[in-house]
Amino acid sequence: MGTNCGCWAVLKRGVSGACKSSSSKDSPNTIPRTSLVYDAATETRYLNASNRELCPPNEVHLSSDHNLNQPPSSDDNKSANNNCQLLQFSFQELKSATGNFRPDSILGEGGFGYVFKGWIEENGTAPAKPGSGITVAVKSLKPDGLQGHREWVAEVDFLGQLHHPNLVKLIGYCIEDDQRLLVYEFMTRGSLENHLFRRNIPLPWSNRIKIALGAAKGLAFLHNGPEPVIYRDFKTSNILLDSEYNAKLSDFGLAKAGPQGDKTHVSTRVVGTYGYAAPEYVMTGHLTSKSDVYSFGVVLLEILTGRRSMDKKRPSGEQNLVAWARPYLAEKRKLYQLVDPRLELNYSLKGVQKVSQLAYNCLSRDPKSRPTMDEVVKVLTPLQDLNDLAILTYHSRLSQQGRRKKKSDGAQQITYTQSKSMRDSPLNTGKQRNR
Repeated sequence: MGTNCGCWAVLKRGVSGACKSSSSKDSPNTIPRTSLVYDAATETRYLNASNRELCPPNEVHLSSDHNLNQPPSSDDNKSANNNCQLLQFSFQELKSATGNFRPDSILGEGGFGYVFKGWIEENGTAPAKPGSGITVAVKSLKPDGLQGHREWVAEVDFLGQLHHPNLVKLIGYCIEDDQRLLVYEFMTRGSLENHLFRRNIPLPWSNRIKIALGAAKGLAFLHNGPEPVIYRDFKTSNILLDSEYNAKLSDFGLAKAGPQGDKTHVSTRVVGTYGYAAPEYVMTGHLTSKSDVYSFGVVLLEILTGRRSMDKKRPSGEQNLVAWARPYLAEKRKLYQLVDPRLELNYSLKGVQKVSQLAYNCLSRDPKSRPTMDEVVKVLTPLQDLNDLAILTYHSRLSQQGRRKKKSDGAQQITYTQSKSMRDSPLNTGKQRNR
């Protein structure tokens, strides 16, 4: 079934048919908007609330929206032409491509449903034998998920129009009866979350910088387009990696069109993931590109420390990463206590300083003081070429200490005349002057 166009008429009918009225009561996971003033005390309350509401293993999404039955606006139709390059799959094609959605092909699971590994032919939608054709990731949507359906539509909307090396490629979709599926390029190395927190071998420092830079470029692209987009759910599990550790942003279900013209923000329902969402956004519902910058700062801390943004297994004062790390970020002498100990000095000294300062700026309590993502990219770009590894400096110091000790031991056996002749030697004159 190689249909390449006409998707939006189907999508609009699907949304209208699927939407039902919902209760207006606040979600139990919603943080009340009782304060519009964002200071240290307010931040502490926000972080504590985040601690209480975290429900692993599935991350909780915030939601205080009462208009879940609102269908897409007429503006959605303008993207129909831009989405014509997406392939429309039949359910049977994707069922065959994934081996009947067999359990051993599951790549991941979320609140929306499962992601399966599959294979399709290079020039079309026909399924291919495992190991041949093109490897794809097929995301299925739970049939009973209303919010999931809306996010599914948003995913098609944004990724159907946006194309960038640091955004995951959406190949096509399936909308058939109550089945909703999306087909993406397959990302060989999985998510950044897996590499940081679920593997015994630590992610090398150079790869961490490369990934942070790629993700930053993806956000910068979204923010700087003619019609700005706010990602709204930036976190390690949504950063996927190809075979060369190039980072690509995935899961655009919560993405939102940014403010335009004279507007400074977008007022919207509060969604996102605790530990990543900017506090001022959670408390006011005012969404700006600086909300994404805050989330980037949290991920940058995770990359630096190897710690999760929220981890209830740690002592009470260390469960929220931002709250624990902020005092260290503010003092240069304490910076290196933040570094992931598994790296064992295999990191750039200057790189740690720059990343720590950048994270501190991104996490500023004043949204206006946070850098733009373009500025973030400029800071991270030169960090790829730094070679001042801490372990080299450490060995150099040990070597110097060893040489000094040998000299001091040998000096006791040198006569006064020998010592004078050595000091007067032309080889040592320059060294003495340079000290």
